[in-house]
Amino acid sequence: MSSNSRAVRSALVIGGGISGPVVAAALHKAGIEARVFEAYPGPAYGIGSNLALAPNGLAALEIIGAADAVRAIAAPIRSQSMAVNGKIIKLPGISGVEPLQLVDRPDLHAALHDIAVAAGVSFEYNRRLVEVEEHADGITAHFADGSSATGDVLIGADGIRSTVRTLIDPKAPGPQYLNMLGFGAYTRCPVDLEPSDMTFAFGKRAYYLYWVMPDGRVAWGANLPHPQYLSLSEARTVSNEEWLRILRETYADDTPGSALAQATQAADLQVVGALHIMPPVPHWYRGRMVLTGDAVHAPSNTSGQGGSMAIESAIELARCLRDIEDPATAFATYEALRRPRVEGVANRVKRMNHTKAAGPITRAFMGAIMPMMFKRMDPEKTFGPEQHFRIDWDAPVRAVPVRA
Repeated sequence: MSSNSRAVRSALVIGGGISGPVVAAALHKAGIEARVFEAYPGPAYGIGSNLALAPNGLAALEIIGAADAVRAIAAPIRSQSMAVNGKIIKLPGISGVEPLQLVDRPDLHAALHDIAVAAGVSFEYNRRLVEVEEHADGITAHFADGSSATGDVLIGADGIRSTVRTLIDPKAPGPQYLNMLGFGAYTRCPVDLEPSDMTFAFGKRAYYLYWVMPDGRVAWGANLPHPQYLSLSEARTVSNEEWLRILRETYADDTPGSALAQATQAADLQVVGALHIMPPVPHWYRGRMVLTGDAVHAPSNTSGQGGSMAIESAIELARCLRDIEDPATAFATYEALRRPRVEGVANRVKRMNHTKAAGPITRAFMGAIMPMMFKRMDPEKTFGPEQHFRIDWDAPVRAVPVRA
């Protein structure tokens, strides 16, 4: 279909984190004008700590020419282990894929922003969406500062607390709190680990993970059990010194958890806030609005696939809008392509979320069965369908019927 006959010529993208810049760059590649509107003041506003990008996510970034820019700011992880009750269990890998890439979320946001801008995408900041107005041939977004913008479609890439999701369906489920708060830090501390190795550790009171950076620093992340929900802003009202005191107490009986917490300086602690998952969202689209990324699917960080799933969905949404004239049909086709895959990833790790704050009885059970479980695991069967997946950008998308 030529650009002159395309029904969708412009898109308003709400959210400038991960999926927003990716879908905007992919739309530009498809010949569709995309503008990104972000509520925060800039592209890298200190939100979050590290995240992992799997081989399938990097492959999707290749489509918009962003993969090398991300690899340049990431640390490759070539092997992984699990520590339970002092036992180190080597985790099986799969063949024929590049290493997992660990990247700071603010750095990733900045890199994806720069790639999208280089592709011709415009960004506007301090634009918090408050309402939309649909027309027969377009949609207008209204922002809290009184400004507005009009396009053919509106894409909600506005994260787990998505405003667009509630505009599509006021009864849509919100994120589920996992009763844990997230923290990340870099420190200098001797650990028995080679660079590019990562260990997932089930401590006596809480889960944590750690790896050695290429420059010798140790990066680590903590999932602190915390029954009281705290948003990012609420968690950051507590001083880093106080959070560090709590973390040192929590990991006091763990090796090397205790040493990592003791060696960390308050200034180097990154408070992530509440950890969530998204339950299945009944309605991915309505009218000229559609969701992508964490706004519609956010698996637990245990999956190692959250960022990669967001990137894949953004690329697939752009393909559907490129090839299908009717927005509703394009959105229905996009959902049909993506829902089974993202919900499959979420289901794979659902049970793992409960083990991160396991009690002594559960930990003893885990230590007994995990070595046997991983010995019997077929990594190609478990992880292969996720990590070997590749999007064929040039293949035409076949439309599916719009749901009733």
